[in-house]
Amino acid sequence: MAAARGLSIGAATLRAVTPWPRGRLLAASLGLQARREVSSSSSEAGEGQIRLTDSCVQRLLEITEGSEFLRLQVEGGGCSGFQYKFSLDTVINPDDRVFEQGGARVVVDSDSLAFVKGAQVDFSQELIRSSFQVLNNPQAEQGCSCGSSFSVKL
Repeated sequence: MAAARGLSIGAATLRAVTPWPRGRLLAASLGLQARREVSSSSSEAGEGQIRLTDSCVQRLLEITEGSEFLRLQVEGGGCSGFQYKFSLDTVINPDDRVFEQGGARVVVDSDSLAFVKGAQVDFSQELIRSSFQVLNNPQAEQGCSCGSSFSVKL
């Protein structure tokens, strides 16, 4: 029964989530790193909130221009069933939720928010890559060893 519910969630997500043609793909990865501290100026994440780390805020302020913001989407796919997608965008849709911290904005559509509520968005810079990542996602049961996909708790 749980497997059947998992398949129906995936199908609903695939139908509801559409790509953003204006967005520029930056990077997508499930963070498997140690926890990072959230900015002391941010409030604690409430129900349905997304928190931004200091490094995420700093990087967004460096790369966004004018009305640009970081869009976080969850799409069906990847090794574990779902994957994160980050892009820069300028259009806020009626079903979007805007999370702002320190002048940086992250926007999540209502369908994707169900899969990332309570999570943290971080920017990680390593020798081999730099990317935005979702850390500490309470909706994720497990991630793939590749670090770019996750499965949801049922």
